[in-house]
Amino acid sequence: MRRLFGSVRARATVAATLVVAVVLVAAGTAVVLSLRANLIDRAGADAESAARKVAARLATGTSWDALDLPDDDDEPVQIVDGTGRVRAVSEDLESVSGTGTSGVRPSAGPAPPGGTLDDDAHLSSGEAVIDGDRGTYRWAAIEVKPRESEDDSDTGSGSGSGSGASGGDSEAETDDDSDSGSEAESGGDDDARTFTVFAGAPLDAADSAVRTALTVMLIGLPVLLAVVAAVTWAVTRRALRPVEGIRAELDAITGSRDLARRVPEPATHDEIAALARTTNATLAALQDAVDKQRRFVADASHELRSPIASLRTQLEVGAEHPEFLDLDGAVEDTVRLQHLAADLLLLARLDAGERPPDRPVRLADLVAREAAEHGLRARIEPERADGYEVRGSAPQLGRILGNLLDNARRHARSEVALALRQEGADAVVTVSDDGPGVPPAERDRVFERFVRLDDARTRDEGGAGLGLAIARDAAHRHGGSLVAGERPGGGAEFVLRVPLSG
Repeated sequence: MRRLFGSVRARATVAATLVVAVVLVAAGTAVVLSLRANLIDRAGADAESAARKVAARLATGTSWDALDLPDDDDEPVQIVDGTGRVRAVSEDLESVSGTGTSGVRPSAGPAPPGGTLDDDAHLSSGEAVIDGDRGTYRWAAIEVKPRESEDDSDTGSGSGSGSGASGGDSEAETDDDSDSGSEAESGGDDDARTFTVFAGAPLDAADSAVRTALTVMLIGLPVLLAVVAAVTWAVTRRALRPVEGIRAELDAITGSRDLARRVPEPATHDEIAALARTTNATLAALQDAVDKQRRFVADASHELRSPIASLRTQLEVGAEHPEFLDLDGAVEDTVRLQHLAADLLLLARLDAGERPPDRPVRLADLVAREAAEHGLRARIEPERADGYEVRGSAPQLGRILGNLLDNARRHARSEVALALRQEGADAVVTVSDDGPGVPPAERDRVFERFVRLDDARTRDEGGAGLGLAIARDAAHRHGGSLVAGERPGGGAEFVLRVPLSG
Protein backbone atom coordinates (compact mmCIF):
# COMPACT_ATOMS: atom_id res chain seq x y z
CA MET A 1 0.00 0.00 0.00
CA ARG A 2 2.79 2.42 0.89
CA ARG A 3 4.58 1.59 -2.34
CA LEU A 4 1.38 2.10 -4.35
CA PHE A 5 0.75 5.59 -2.94
CA GLY A 6 4.44 6.47 -2.93
CA SER A 7 4.38 7.65 -6.56
CA VAL A 8 3.53 11.19 -7.57
CA ARG A 9 0.97 9.88 -10.05
CA ALA A 10 -0.95 7.95 -7.37
CA ARG A 11 -0.88 10.82 -4.89
CA ALA A 12 -2.04 13.30 -7.54
CA THR A 13 -4.88 10.99 -8.56
CA VAL A 14 -6.04 10.47 -4.96
CA ALA A 15 -5.79 14.19 -4.19
CA ALA A 16 -7.71 15.22 -7.30
CA THR A 17 -10.41 12.60 -6.67
CA LEU A 18 -10.83 13.68 -3.05
CA VAL A 19 -11.07 17.35 -4.00
CA VAL A 20 -13.67 16.64 -6.69
CA ALA A 21 -15.61 14.39 -4.27
CA VAL A 22 -15.73 17.09 -1.60
CA VAL A 23 -16.82 19.72 -4.13
CA LEU A 24 -19.48 17.48 -5.64
CA VAL A 25 -20.87 16.45 -2.24
CA ALA A 26 -21.03 20.08 -1.13
CA ALA A 27 -22.59 21.20 -4.40
CA GLY A 28 -25.04 18.28 -4.41
CA THR A 29 -26.09 18.99 -0.84
CA ALA A 30 -26.68 22.63 -1.70
CA VAL A 31 -28.67 21.67 -4.82
CA VAL A 32 -30.85 19.18 -2.93
CA LEU A 33 -31.55 21.59 -0.08
CA SER A 34 -32.32 24.39 -2.52
CA LEU A 35 -34.56 22.11 -4.58
CA ARG A 36 -36.47 20.97 -1.51
CA ALA A 37 -36.88 24.55 -0.23
CA ASN A 38 -38.13 25.74 -3.62
CA LEU A 39 -40.61 22.88 -3.94
CA ILE A 40 -41.91 23.46 -0.41
CA ASP A 41 -42.27 27.17 -1.15
CA ARG A 42 -44.10 26.32 -4.35
CA ALA A 43 -46.45 24.01 -2.45
CA GLY A 44 -47.04 26.75 0.11
CA ALA A 45 -47.89 29.18 -2.68
CA ASP A 46 -50.34 26.68 -4.21
CA ALA A 47 -51.94 26.07 -0.81
CA GLU A 48 -52.23 29.80 -0.15
CA SER A 49 -53.83 30.35 -3.55
CA ALA A 50 -56.39 27.61 -2.90
CA ALA A 51 -57.13 28.96 0.58
CA ARG A 52 -57.62 32.49 -0.73
CA LYS A 53 -60.12 31.30 -3.36
CA VAL A 54 -62.30 29.65 -0.73
CA ALA A 55 -61.82 32.50 1.77
CA ALA A 56 -62.77 35.05 -0.88
CA ARG A 57 -66.12 33.30 -1.41
CA LEU A 58 -66.72 33.24 2.34
CA ALA A 59 -65.91 36.94 2.54
CA THR A 60 -68.58 37.67 -0.03
CA GLY A 61 -71.17 36.04 2.19
CA THR A 62 -71.40 32.60 0.55
CA SER A 63 -72.53 29.96 3.02
CA TRP A 64 -70.12 27.11 3.65
CA ASP A 65 -72.72 24.55 2.77
CA ALA A 66 -72.98 26.23 -0.64
CA LEU A 67 -69.22 26.10 -1.24
CA ASP A 68 -67.94 23.70 -3.84
CA LEU A 69 -64.82 22.53 -1.98
CA PRO A 70 -62.10 20.64 -3.91
CA ASP A 71 -62.52 16.90 -3.37
CA ASP A 72 -59.22 15.65 -4.82
CA ASP A 73 -55.95 14.82 -3.08
CA ASP A 74 -54.18 17.89 -4.42
CA GLU A 75 -56.15 20.60 -2.59
CA PRO A 76 -57.85 19.37 0.60
CA VAL A 77 -59.75 22.16 2.39
CA GLN A 78 -61.03 22.51 5.94
CA ILE A 79 -63.00 25.49 7.30
CA VAL A 80 -62.93 26.17 11.05
CA ASP A 81 -64.68 28.97 12.91
CA GLY A 82 -63.30 31.02 15.77
CA THR A 83 -64.62 28.64 18.39
CA GLY A 84 -62.73 25.72 16.95
CA ARG A 85 -65.68 24.05 15.29
CA VAL A 86 -65.11 22.47 11.89
CA ARG A 87 -67.71 23.92 9.52
CA ALA A 88 -66.82 22.30 6.21
CA VAL A 89 -64.23 19.87 4.82
CA SER A 90 -63.34 18.39 1.45
CA GLU A 91 -64.93 15.09 0.60
CA ASP A 92 -63.07 11.96 1.78
CA LEU A 93 -60.86 13.99 4.15
CA GLU A 94 -60.58 11.70 7.18
CA SER A 95 -57.96 13.27 9.50
CA VAL A 96 -55.69 16.33 9.59
CA SER A 97 -52.60 17.34 11.53
CA GLY A 98 -50.68 20.59 11.41
CA THR A 99 -53.80 22.76 11.25
CA GLY A 100 -54.49 22.94 14.96
CA THR A 101 -57.76 21.05 14.44
CA SER A 102 -57.52 17.35 13.79
CA GLY A 103 -61.28 16.68 13.73
CA VAL A 104 -62.80 16.86 10.29
CA ARG A 105 -66.52 16.21 10.87
CA PRO A 106 -68.36 19.44 10.11
CA SER A 107 -70.71 21.08 12.56
CA ALA A 108 -73.91 22.82 11.67
CA GLY A 109 -74.14 26.55 12.28
CA PRO A 110 -75.18 29.84 10.81
CA ALA A 111 -74.18 30.95 7.39
CA PRO A 112 -71.15 33.22 7.42
CA PRO A 113 -71.69 36.91 6.89
CA GLY A 114 -69.66 39.02 4.56
CA GLY A 115 -66.21 39.72 5.95
CA THR A 116 -62.65 40.76 5.25
CA LEU A 117 -59.67 38.59 4.42
CA ASP A 118 -56.54 38.52 6.52
CA ASP A 119 -53.60 39.72 4.44
CA ASP A 120 -51.19 37.22 6.00
CA ALA A 121 -51.29 33.51 5.29
CA HIS A 122 -50.04 31.24 8.05
CA LEU A 123 -48.11 28.25 6.71
CA SER A 124 -47.57 24.92 8.43
CA SER A 125 -46.87 21.31 7.50
CA GLY A 126 -48.69 18.19 8.60
CA GLU A 127 -50.29 14.95 7.53
CA ALA A 128 -53.75 14.24 6.18
CA VAL A 129 -55.62 11.02 5.47
CA ILE A 130 -57.81 11.20 2.37
CA ASP A 131 -59.88 8.18 1.52
CA GLY A 132 -57.49 5.99 3.52
CA ASP A 133 -54.31 7.36 1.90
CA ARG A 134 -51.88 9.19 4.17
CA GLY A 135 -49.77 12.01 2.80
CA THR A 136 -47.73 15.02 3.86
CA TYR A 137 -49.14 18.44 3.05
CA ARG A 138 -48.19 22.07 3.21
CA TRP A 139 -51.10 23.97 4.83
CA ALA A 140 -52.00 27.59 4.32
CA ALA A 141 -54.43 29.29 6.72
CA ILE A 142 -56.42 32.38 5.68
CA GLU A 143 -58.62 34.10 8.26
CA VAL A 144 -61.99 35.71 7.39
CA LYS A 145 -63.16 38.31 9.93
CA PRO A 146 -66.63 39.93 10.16
CA ARG A 147 -67.00 43.49 9.01
CA GLU A 148 -67.13 45.91 11.90
CA SER A 149 -69.81 48.03 10.30
CA GLU A 150 -72.31 45.21 10.10
CA ASP A 151 -75.15 44.86 12.60
CA ASP A 152 -74.90 41.63 14.55
CA SER A 153 -78.65 41.15 14.61
CA ASP A 154 -78.85 41.34 10.84
CA THR A 155 -76.01 38.90 10.55
CA GLY A 156 -77.62 36.47 12.92
CA SER A 157 -80.82 36.33 10.83
CA GLY A 158 -78.88 35.18 7.81
CA SER A 159 -79.42 31.92 6.03
CA GLY A 160 -77.73 28.66 6.88
CA SER A 161 -79.60 27.06 9.74
CA GLY A 162 -78.40 23.61 10.59
CA SER A 163 -77.86 22.12 7.18
CA GLY A 164 -74.82 19.85 6.67
CA ALA A 165 -71.69 21.23 5.09
CA SER A 166 -69.99 19.89 2.02
CA GLY A 167 -68.55 16.52 2.65
CA GLY A 168 -69.99 16.54 6.22
CA ASP A 169 -72.77 14.84 8.14
CA SER A 170 -75.35 16.99 9.86
CA GLU A 171 -76.32 14.14 12.13
CA ALA A 172 -72.86 14.39 13.76
CA GLU A 173 -73.85 17.76 15.21
CA THR A 174 -74.07 17.69 19.03
CA ASP A 175 -76.38 19.54 21.36
CA ASP A 176 -73.54 21.91 22.15
CA ASP A 177 -73.24 22.66 18.49
CA SER A 178 -76.92 23.44 18.28
CA ASP A 179 -76.75 25.69 21.28
CA SER A 180 -73.75 27.51 19.96
CA GLY A 181 -75.44 27.81 16.63
CA SER A 182 -78.41 29.39 18.27
CA GLU A 183 -76.15 31.70 20.16
CA ALA A 184 -74.42 32.64 16.94
CA GLU A 185 -77.76 33.25 15.30
CA SER A 186 -78.58 35.68 18.04
CA GLY A 187 -75.51 37.60 16.99
CA GLY A 188 -73.87 37.54 20.41
CA ASP A 189 -70.72 35.50 19.53
CA ASP A 190 -68.15 37.17 17.24
CA ASP A 191 -65.88 34.10 17.33
CA ALA A 192 -68.58 32.08 15.61
CA ARG A 193 -68.49 34.60 12.76
CA THR A 194 -64.70 34.42 12.34
CA PHE A 195 -63.53 31.64 10.04
CA THR A 196 -60.15 30.15 9.14
CA VAL A 197 -59.74 28.39 5.81
CA PHE A 198 -57.07 25.67 5.73
CA ALA A 199 -56.01 24.56 2.25
CA GLY A 200 -53.31 21.99 1.64
CA ALA A 201 -50.87 21.22 -1.15
CA PRO A 202 -49.18 17.79 -1.18
CA LEU A 203 -45.44 17.52 -0.50
CA ASP A 204 -45.18 14.04 -1.97
CA ALA A 205 -44.00 15.47 -5.28
CA ALA A 206 -41.29 17.48 -3.51
CA ASP A 207 -40.16 14.42 -1.56
CA SER A 208 -40.18 12.35 -4.72
CA ALA A 209 -38.14 14.95 -6.61
CA VAL A 210 -35.62 15.14 -3.78
CA ARG A 211 -35.35 11.34 -3.63
CA THR A 212 -34.87 11.19 -7.39
CA ALA A 213 -32.15 13.85 -7.23
CA LEU A 214 -30.42 11.99 -4.40
CA THR A 215 -30.60 8.72 -6.32
CA VAL A 216 -29.13 10.29 -9.43
CA MET A 217 -26.34 11.87 -7.40
CA LEU A 218 -25.55 8.67 -5.51
CA ILE A 219 -25.35 6.77 -8.79
CA GLY A 220 -23.55 9.47 -10.73
CA LEU A 221 -21.04 10.48 -8.06
CA PRO A 222 -19.01 7.21 -8.08
CA VAL A 223 -19.08 7.14 -11.88
CA LEU A 224 -17.90 10.74 -12.10
CA LEU A 225 -15.19 10.15 -9.50
CA ALA A 226 -14.01 7.09 -11.41
CA VAL A 227 -13.78 9.19 -14.57
CA VAL A 228 -11.88 11.94 -12.72
CA ALA A 229 -9.45 9.38 -11.25
CA ALA A 230 -8.87 7.73 -14.64
CA VAL A 231 -8.33 11.04 -16.44
CA THR A 232 -6.02 12.33 -13.70
CA TRP A 233 -4.02 9.09 -13.77
CA ALA A 234 -3.65 9.25 -17.56
CA VAL A 235 -2.82 12.96 -17.68
CA THR A 236 -0.32 12.69 -14.84
CA ARG A 237 1.28 9.67 -16.45
CA ARG A 238 1.64 11.52 -19.73
CA ALA A 239 2.97 14.64 -17.98
CA LEU A 240 5.54 12.65 -15.99
CA ARG A 241 6.73 10.57 -18.93
CA PRO A 242 9.56 13.03 -19.74
CA VAL A 243 10.60 12.92 -16.07
CA GLU A 244 10.89 9.15 -16.31
CA GLY A 245 13.01 9.60 -19.42
CA ILE A 246 15.29 12.03 -17.57
CA ARG A 247 15.56 9.63 -14.63
CA ALA A 248 16.36 6.65 -16.85
CA GLU A 249 19.04 8.58 -18.74
CA LEU A 250 20.61 9.83 -15.50
CA ASP A 251 20.64 6.28 -14.20
CA ALA A 252 22.37 5.15 -17.39
CA ILE A 253 24.90 7.98 -17.12
CA THR A 254 25.62 7.02 -13.52
CA GLY A 255 26.13 3.40 -14.51
CA SER A 256 28.35 4.15 -17.52
CA ARG A 257 30.15 7.14 -15.91
CA ASP A 258 29.99 8.80 -19.33
CA LEU A 259 29.47 12.45 -18.46
CA ALA A 260 29.38 13.39 -22.14
CA ARG A 261 25.83 12.04 -22.40
CA ARG A 262 22.84 14.32 -21.88
CA VAL A 263 19.23 13.79 -20.85
CA PRO A 264 16.47 14.32 -23.45
CA GLU A 265 14.97 17.80 -23.49
CA PRO A 266 11.23 18.02 -24.30
CA ALA A 267 10.17 20.44 -27.02
CA THR A 268 7.79 22.14 -24.59
CA HIS A 269 8.38 25.28 -22.55
CA ASP A 270 7.17 24.02 -19.19
CA GLU A 271 8.82 23.17 -15.88
CA ILE A 272 9.91 19.71 -17.06
CA ALA A 273 11.76 21.18 -20.02
CA ALA A 274 13.43 23.64 -17.66
CA LEU A 275 14.38 20.71 -15.41
CA ALA A 276 15.95 18.90 -18.37
CA ARG A 277 17.92 21.99 -19.40
CA THR A 278 19.12 22.53 -15.84
CA THR A 279 20.10 18.86 -15.57
CA ASN A 280 22.10 19.07 -18.79
CA ALA A 281 23.78 22.24 -17.57
CA THR A 282 24.66 20.46 -14.32
CA LEU A 283 26.04 17.52 -16.27
CA ALA A 284 28.11 19.90 -18.41
CA ALA A 285 29.47 21.65 -15.33
CA LEU A 286 30.21 18.29 -13.73
CA GLN A 287 31.96 17.07 -16.85
CA ASP A 288 34.02 20.25 -16.95
CA ALA A 289 34.93 19.89 -13.29
CA VAL A 290 35.90 16.25 -13.74
CA ASP A 291 37.97 17.10 -16.81
CA LYS A 292 39.72 19.87 -14.93
CA GLN A 293 40.33 17.55 -12.02
CA ARG A 294 41.80 14.93 -14.30
CA ARG A 295 44.03 17.48 -15.99
CA PHE A 296 44.99 18.84 -12.61
CA VAL A 297 45.94 15.40 -11.34
CA ALA A 298 47.87 14.66 -14.52
CA ASP A 299 49.70 18.00 -14.44
CA ALA A 300 50.38 17.70 -10.73
CA SER A 301 51.75 14.20 -11.22
CA HIS A 302 53.95 15.45 -14.03
CA GLU A 303 55.16 18.43 -12.01
CA LEU A 304 55.90 16.28 -9.00
CA ARG A 305 57.62 13.61 -11.05
CA SER A 306 60.36 15.94 -12.31
CA PRO A 307 61.74 17.21 -8.97
CA ILE A 308 61.30 13.82 -7.34
CA ALA A 309 63.13 12.09 -10.18
CA SER A 310 65.87 14.73 -10.13
CA LEU A 311 66.23 14.49 -6.36
CA ARG A 312 66.33 10.70 -6.46
CA THR A 313 68.99 10.73 -9.18
CA GLN A 314 71.16 13.12 -7.22
CA LEU A 315 70.79 11.08 -4.05
CA GLU A 316 71.58 7.80 -5.85
CA VAL A 317 74.64 9.35 -7.47
CA GLY A 318 75.70 10.81 -4.12
CA ALA A 319 75.30 7.41 -2.47
CA GLU A 320 77.58 5.75 -5.00
CA HIS A 321 79.92 8.67 -5.55
CA PRO A 322 79.80 11.17 -2.69
CA GLU A 323 82.23 13.41 -4.46
CA PHE A 324 79.71 14.01 -7.25
CA LEU A 325 76.80 14.91 -4.95
CA ASP A 326 75.21 18.23 -5.96
CA LEU A 327 74.00 19.25 -2.55
CA ASP A 328 72.83 22.68 -3.65
CA GLY A 329 70.80 21.21 -6.48
CA ALA A 330 69.25 18.65 -4.13
CA VAL A 331 68.27 21.36 -1.70
CA GLU A 332 66.84 23.44 -4.54
CA ASP A 333 64.79 20.53 -5.84
CA THR A 334 63.58 19.81 -2.31
CA VAL A 335 62.49 23.42 -1.81
CA ARG A 336 60.78 23.44 -5.18
CA LEU A 337 59.01 20.21 -4.29
CA GLN A 338 57.97 21.69 -0.95
CA HIS A 339 56.54 24.80 -2.58
CA LEU A 340 54.70 22.72 -5.17
CA ALA A 341 53.16 20.50 -2.50
CA ALA A 342 52.07 23.57 -0.52
CA ASP A 343 50.47 25.06 -3.64
CA LEU A 344 48.63 21.85 -4.42
CA LEU A 345 47.32 21.60 -0.85
CA LEU A 346 46.13 25.21 -0.96
CA LEU A 347 44.36 24.65 -4.26
CA ALA A 348 42.70 21.53 -2.85
CA ARG A 349 41.39 23.55 0.11
CA LEU A 350 40.13 26.29 -2.19
CA ASP A 351 38.40 23.76 -4.45
CA ALA A 352 36.74 22.24 -1.39
CA GLY A 353 35.06 25.61 -0.75
CA GLU A 354 37.16 26.72 2.20
CA ARG A 355 36.19 30.25 3.16
CA PRO A 356 38.71 32.65 4.67
CA PRO A 357 38.08 33.71 8.28
CA ASP A 358 36.14 36.93 8.75
CA ARG A 359 38.88 38.91 10.49
CA PRO A 360 40.10 42.50 10.05
CA VAL A 361 43.28 42.75 7.99
CA ARG A 362 45.29 45.94 7.40
CA LEU A 363 46.05 45.60 3.72
CA ALA A 364 48.52 48.53 3.79
CA ASP A 365 50.71 46.64 6.29
CA LEU A 366 50.67 43.53 4.10
CA VAL A 367 51.63 45.55 1.03
CA ALA A 368 54.48 47.22 2.86
CA ARG A 369 55.76 43.91 4.26
CA GLU A 370 55.68 42.08 0.91
CA ALA A 371 57.37 45.03 -0.82
CA ALA A 372 60.16 44.98 1.76
CA GLU A 373 60.67 41.22 1.35
CA HIS A 374 61.07 41.68 -2.40
CA GLY A 375 63.31 44.74 -2.11
CA LEU A 376 60.69 47.19 -3.33
CA ARG A 377 59.10 50.38 -2.11
CA ALA A 378 55.29 50.39 -2.23
CA ARG A 379 53.35 53.48 -3.17
CA ILE A 380 50.28 53.92 -0.96
CA GLU A 381 48.09 56.87 -1.94
CA PRO A 382 46.23 58.20 -0.15
CA GLU A 383 47.07 57.12 3.35
CA ARG A 384 44.15 55.90 5.44
CA ALA A 385 43.91 55.85 9.20
CA ASP A 386 42.54 52.30 9.16
CA GLY A 387 45.38 51.05 6.93
CA TYR A 388 42.95 49.97 4.20
CA GLU A 389 41.21 47.48 6.44
CA VAL A 390 39.58 44.51 4.72
CA ARG A 391 38.02 41.28 6.01
CA GLY A 392 39.61 37.92 5.42
CA SER A 393 42.76 35.89 5.92
CA ALA A 394 46.08 37.71 6.23
CA PRO A 395 48.13 34.65 5.09
CA GLN A 396 46.02 34.18 1.96
CA LEU A 397 46.11 37.90 1.07
CA GLY A 398 49.84 37.88 1.64
CA ARG A 399 50.09 34.82 -0.61
CA ILE A 400 48.27 36.71 -3.36
CA LEU A 401 50.69 39.63 -3.14
CA GLY A 402 53.73 37.32 -2.97
CA ASN A 403 52.68 35.34 -6.04
CA LEU A 404 52.04 38.52 -8.04
CA LEU A 405 55.42 39.97 -7.07
CA ASP A 406 57.24 36.69 -7.84
CA ASN A 407 55.56 36.57 -11.27
CA ALA A 408 56.46 40.24 -11.97
CA ARG A 409 60.14 39.77 -10.95
CA ARG A 410 60.36 36.64 -13.11
CA HIS A 411 59.30 38.54 -16.26
CA ALA A 412 60.53 42.08 -15.57
CA ARG A 413 63.51 43.49 -17.40
CA SER A 414 64.49 46.04 -14.77
CA GLU A 415 61.49 47.45 -12.92
CA VAL A 416 58.68 46.12 -10.71
CA ALA A 417 56.15 48.50 -9.16
CA LEU A 418 53.67 47.95 -6.31
CA ALA A 419 50.91 50.45 -5.47
CA LEU A 420 47.83 50.63 -3.23
CA ARG A 421 44.93 53.03 -3.67
CA GLN A 422 41.21 53.33 -3.07
CA GLU A 423 38.53 53.27 -5.75
CA GLY A 424 35.00 53.62 -4.40
CA ALA A 425 34.42 50.93 -1.79
CA ASP A 426 37.39 48.80 -2.96
CA ALA A 427 41.05 48.68 -2.13
CA VAL A 428 43.01 48.35 -5.38
CA VAL A 429 46.50 46.83 -5.50
CA THR A 430 48.48 47.02 -8.76
CA VAL A 431 51.61 45.00 -9.51
CA SER A 432 53.33 45.95 -12.77
CA ASP A 433 56.59 45.19 -14.56
CA ASP A 434 58.38 46.33 -17.70
CA GLY A 435 58.58 42.84 -19.20
CA PRO A 436 57.04 41.55 -22.43
CA GLY A 437 53.54 41.75 -21.00
CA VAL A 438 50.61 39.42 -21.47
CA PRO A 439 48.96 39.20 -24.93
CA PRO A 440 45.26 40.20 -24.84
CA ALA A 441 44.17 36.76 -26.01
CA GLU A 442 46.01 35.12 -23.10
CA ARG A 443 44.99 37.45 -20.25
CA ASP A 444 42.32 35.09 -19.00
CA ARG A 445 44.11 31.85 -19.79
CA VAL A 446 47.15 32.97 -17.78
CA PHE A 447 45.18 32.28 -14.60
CA GLU A 448 44.56 28.62 -15.47
CA ARG A 449 46.50 25.99 -13.56
CA PHE A 450 49.83 24.74 -14.90
CA VAL A 451 49.72 27.25 -17.76
CA ARG A 452 53.02 28.75 -18.91
CA LEU A 453 52.95 31.32 -21.67
CA ASP A 454 56.72 31.21 -22.18
CA ASP A 455 57.21 27.75 -23.68
CA ALA A 456 60.92 28.34 -24.27
CA ARG A 457 61.79 28.84 -20.59
CA THR A 458 62.81 25.98 -18.41
CA ARG A 459 60.69 24.67 -15.55
CA ASP A 460 63.17 25.94 -13.01
CA GLU A 461 62.85 29.43 -14.39
CA GLY A 462 59.15 29.42 -14.96
CA GLY A 463 57.80 27.56 -11.95
CA ALA A 464 54.87 25.17 -12.01
CA GLY A 465 52.27 27.62 -13.31
CA LEU A 466 50.15 27.63 -10.13
CA GLY A 467 50.95 31.03 -8.63
CA LEU A 468 48.45 33.12 -10.62
CA ALA A 469 45.76 30.43 -10.37
CA ILE A 470 46.10 30.43 -6.57
CA ALA A 471 46.07 34.23 -6.49
CA ARG A 472 42.81 34.51 -8.47
CA ASP A 473 41.04 31.77 -6.48
CA ALA A 474 42.04 33.40 -3.20
CA ALA A 475 40.90 36.81 -4.45
CA HIS A 476 37.48 35.39 -5.34
CA ARG A 477 37.22 33.80 -1.90
CA HIS A 478 37.65 37.29 -0.41
CA GLY A 479 34.87 38.73 -2.56
CA GLY A 480 37.33 40.48 -4.85
CA SER A 481 38.80 40.02 -8.32
CA LEU A 482 42.14 39.73 -10.08
CA VAL A 483 42.65 40.66 -13.74
CA ALA A 484 45.61 41.01 -16.06
CA GLY A 485 46.15 44.10 -18.18
CA GLU A 486 48.78 46.24 -19.89
CA ARG A 487 51.04 48.67 -18.09
CA PRO A 488 51.14 52.21 -19.47
CA GLY A 489 54.33 52.37 -21.53
CA GLY A 490 54.47 48.61 -22.06
CA GLY A 491 54.65 45.58 -19.82
CA ALA A 492 52.19 43.63 -17.69
CA GLU A 493 49.94 44.93 -14.94
CA PHE A 494 47.87 42.82 -12.53
CA VAL A 495 45.05 44.55 -10.66
CA LEU A 496 43.69 43.12 -7.41
CA ARG A 497 40.42 44.49 -5.95
CA VAL A 498 39.26 43.68 -2.43
CA PRO A 499 36.17 45.27 -0.74
CA LEU A 500 37.05 47.55 2.15
CA SER A 501 35.40 46.74 5.46
CA GLY A 502 32.71 49.25 6.41
